[in-house]
Amino acid sequence: MKASKMFLSTLREVPSEAEIPSHILLLRAGMIKKLVSGVYAFMPLGFRSLRKIEEIVRQEMDAAGAQEVLMSALQPAELWQESGRWYAYGPEMWRLKDRNAREFCLGPTHEEIFTDVVRQQVSSYRQLPLNLYQIQTKYRDEARPRFGLIRSREFIMKDAYSFDRDEAGLDDSYKAMYAAYEKVFDRCGLKYRAVEADSGAIGGNNSHEFCALSDVGEEEIVYCEHCSMAATAERAAFKDEPGAAVEELPLEKKHTPGTKTIEAVAEYLGLEQKQTMKALLLQAFDPEDPDAKIRYIACFIRGDRQLNMTKLVNALGLPEYAVQFADEAAMAGETGCVGGFTGPIGLHDCTIVADTELVNTKNLCAGACEADHHYINVNYGRDYKADIVTDIKLLQAGDTCPVCGAPVKSARGIEVGQVFKLGTKYSVPMNLCYSDENQQEHPVLMGCYGIGVTRTLAAVVEQNHDDNGIIWPMSIAPYHAVITVINPKDEVQMSLAGSIFARLEAAGLEVVVDEREERPGVKFKDADLLGFPIRITVGKKAADGIVEYKLRRGGDNTDMTADQAADAAIELYNKEK
Repeated sequence: MKASKMFLSTLREVPSEAEIPSHILLLRAGMIKKLVSGVYAFMPLGFRSLRKIEEIVRQEMDAAGAQEVLMSALQPAELWQESGRWYAYGPEMWRLKDRNAREFCLGPTHEEIFTDVVRQQVSSYRQLPLNLYQIQTKYRDEARPRFGLIRSREFIMKDAYSFDRDEAGLDDSYKAMYAAYEKVFDRCGLKYRAVEADSGAIGGNNSHEFCALSDVGEEEIVYCEHCSMAATAERAAFKDEPGAAVEELPLEKKHTPGTKTIEAVAEYLGLEQKQTMKALLLQAFDPEDPDAKIRYIACFIRGDRQLNMTKLVNALGLPEYAVQFADEAAMAGETGCVGGFTGPIGLHDCTIVADTELVNTKNLCAGACEADHHYINVNYGRDYKADIVTDIKLLQAGDTCPVCGAPVKSARGIEVGQVFKLGTKYSVPMNLCYSDENQQEHPVLMGCYGIGVTRTLAAVVEQNHDDNGIIWPMSIAPYHAVITVINPKDEVQMSLAGSIFARLEAAGLEVVVDEREERPGVKFKDADLLGFPIRITVGKKAADGIVEYKLRRGGDNTDMTADQAADAAIELYNKEK
């Protein structure tokens, strides 16, 4: 490919809307173009890398026994209503109507569609197991699209769905997809962790998330170096500290003027923060009836802990978008709470959720539901009870590992894939069944497996760049090498570049010949920005058959003969492709 014929425009300045390296560099390299917030077009070079990721995914899915299909992005509402997710999915779903007022959505995911297709054709145990996948555009109306391809409103995803007779079959399908994902991300050159994860709106009872390690990742993961525990922070269980075997002291009300925070009340009363109780006030609505009366919720955790909102909404059995922090003034009139001084004693007409750690922790300090007053020596069972007692704490670095007891560590990551055991979440409400050898009907057990293709592209750039630009792994580089011609008017230089190009292309490399009428410095900067793994420069020594060989990932410029440079490039390509 001649650079002069490429549809390419690089930028020297950092785009004002870009915040993280992948967003900055993909825009500067002209690989993506912003259409509107959260929506991007892929230009030729970006699309080449995207297609290579898709092909890696396709090869590993096929090798694992999955079959490729392509479903419509336009999905009828009645299938989502049948599964019970039409209201549960929330405002991220793009909803629309056709000219006949029939409701549709632009697919954020495809569980219902695949379930519907399979139930129309599968009825016997002989037709199982089955695994179908697609690579297709998905739509989610993110409240805050940001970080370019990391959180966008339109994105490309590979989603696969397995269908099995029993738990043993589902386990096999899950393991096969898990192993395939490891191969995909290894081939893309990613550093990643597979961690236990919450199933979220997809559902099911078991899930692992594949996180590309990155400081800019929106996902926090916690892990233990002494055992195999690794999970997203929202999913990680918490090992409660054992309560001290002390006598329950008499309840006392204390005047605590102006102490609306845990820090203030602990200092005022001379207590450690772990001897206090933190209140968090929320409100929820029924997603199927937004006009129904607001439900108020008071959550209580130890004062030095942080609330895990995912655990809370799971305990309440509500989608996350249906729960938000309360209007304290409105809630006060209904429940008796007092902003900054709320405790579990005296509350009414609300759901009280207590963290498990509070049950066995004695003599805590809590708000008295009275301005400028707190109770001390508050004890569960004697002084208050909760409607729900469950773990709602966030596991953080330094906390005790729930498996082995060692301190855990934390890191940030970009979610690039997730695998789910759905079980019968969709097959039961949608009546996807099979008949066994004795003509007995059973629900099909399902799994769901997603890879964010566009996210993977961005994650690769996050992990592979320097101050000068992108450093593509060979496997997904838009082109494997660039031959930079210093003086394209020099016939000797152009002839030597042509011979190197022919050798590399015959060996399977994809090569750009940069013969533009530009200064050498411009060409070098563009080559670094675009991230081609190998650069061969043909300049003044061309008459002697000498070129300059350089790797984008590092190393000095090295003079070689043209044949030596071609041999080195072919050897590296065959090793890393």
